[in-house]
Amino acid sequence: MANKVYTNQLPGRTLVVDGEEFLFFSGTSYLGIPVNEQFRNCVLEGMARYGTNYSSSRNSNLQLRVFEEAEEYLARYTGAEAAFTMSSGYLAGQALVQTLQGSGHFIYAPNTHPALWRSTSDEVTGDYDAWVGPMLEQVRESKYEHIILVCNSLDSLKARNHGFSWLSALPTDKQITLIVDDSHGFGVTGEDGAGVFAQLKARLQANVQLVVASSMGKALGIPAGVVLGDKELVDKLRHSHYFGGASPAIPAYLYAFLRCESLFKEARQKLFSNIVLFLQHLERPDQFSYFERYPVFGVHDHRMAPYLQEQGVIISSFRYPTPADDPITRVILSSAHREEDIQRLTGLINQFAQV
Repeated sequence: MANKVYTNQLPGRTLVVDGEEFLFFSGTSYLGIPVNEQFRNCVLEGMARYGTNYSSSRNSNLQLRVFEEAEEYLARYTGAEAAFTMSSGYLAGQALVQTLQGSGHFIYAPNTHPALWRSTSDEVTGDYDAWVGPMLEQVRESKYEHIILVCNSLDSLKARNHGFSWLSALPTDKQITLIVDDSHGFGVTGEDGAGVFAQLKARLQANVQLVVASSMGKALGIPAGVVLGDKELVDKLRHSHYFGGASPAIPAYLYAFLRCESLFKEARQKLFSNIVLFLQHLERPDQFSYFERYPVFGVHDHRMAPYLQEQGVIISSFRYPTPADDPITRVILSSAHREEDIQRLTGLINQFAQV
């Protein structure tokens, strides 16, 4: 595991630590949006119009049209009937599960993000694949008429795509709500980066209602969260105290989001090019766990992180979920990386493989 580093600047493709510049292959800004100058200019344009923050309630007698415009766009973009935004993915997730609390029996997949826990007792650890069989049995045998299944769309820590082949095995005689956290896929996976909603929706039986909750702060670089689902559910969320009691997403960022569709598309293509380049230059891709067109590569040998750090390259490596656990080490690519950055990284990884 690499040593911790401290800095006073936001990392992009590089990071300066104590006057020394490192290449940076970590973090969750998969599309490089926070350091994208064109996007920053759009945010500044939005701030000139809406100020730095809007601290009023969405239920106030003053209504900013940008919220409705962003939510209508998100619904069209993802194929959902309706969308609901809040100031963070965590808050959006909490609004969702607390609103549904008491309406059915919750079953959580291992390592579901805390944003979707009703309390700490909802934490489940273990292996996702091993969970599927017993979960299906539990749903089939349950005395509850409404089952609420909660899981992540993928595992960004272990660089594994969950897959949802088990959807066809769900019983058809119960009402089932499937809640999926797509925070690490939204903006990167799915058609035009629209995430997992459309592909899951197409595979569901009539008795299964799909709800996707997501941070917009990872790939898309927007400090906001979104819930995608049926209009009836979204209306219920709009009547919750979370909607009326919390400050909304910052309007300037939603303004920028609506004006940067082509920028996000361009950044996605650059990211996919970087992924192809990385794999082409690796002599031993078997050193990593990864899946197609996703920028996270799980490292099997944790000694790679300190080796790369000594050579001026910082990758992600820390003990998770507690300081007593084994380290999780990953190489994370972004759209901000240049071709020469990828070549330097792969050259060092190929050297490490021979040590």
